[in-house]
Amino acid sequence: MRYQLYREQQLNCDMETAWSFFSSPKNLSKITPKEMNFKVLTEYDNTQIFEGMIIDYTVSPLLHIPIKWRTRITQVEWNKSFTDFQEKGPYKYWNHFHEFIPNESGILMKDTVNYELPLGFLGTLAHSIFVKNKLADIFNYRYQILEKMFNQASKS
Repeated sequence: MRYQLYREQQLNCDMETAWSFFSSPKNLSKITPKEMNFKVLTEYDNTQIFEGMIIDYTVSPLLHIPIKWRTRITQVEWNKSFTDFQEKGPYKYWNHFHEFIPNESGILMKDTVNYELPLGFLGTLAHSIFVKNKLADIFNYRYQILEKMFNQASKS
């Protein structure tokens, strides 16, 4: 069964700042909970995101057991959106669309993740008792970190 996680967040910054941060793989570990031990293995020193870009990671979502994860950037519309698609990893299907919309307050960032777990019924069961909440926790953490990074000054 396919599921969808959708989030949006207002960022008080310009497009260049938002795009530069979110399109750089090295910044993913900054917005992922520390207990997941998320590490980007592929090194792209100041390489701009491009269609076909491959990014390898390790992540430990359960019991500190590291899992290899590989995504491919399948779509890039400069300063507007990009999509990462899991080629190898814990999901049967993972497609994450990142969208950036300028507005009077800065940038509205939208995340749409379509995903499916392996293992049929067991995957469905795991989703209901663990995975759905874990993903929500990860994106809630991300929201809090991004609030501090991009919106703290505007609240002072």
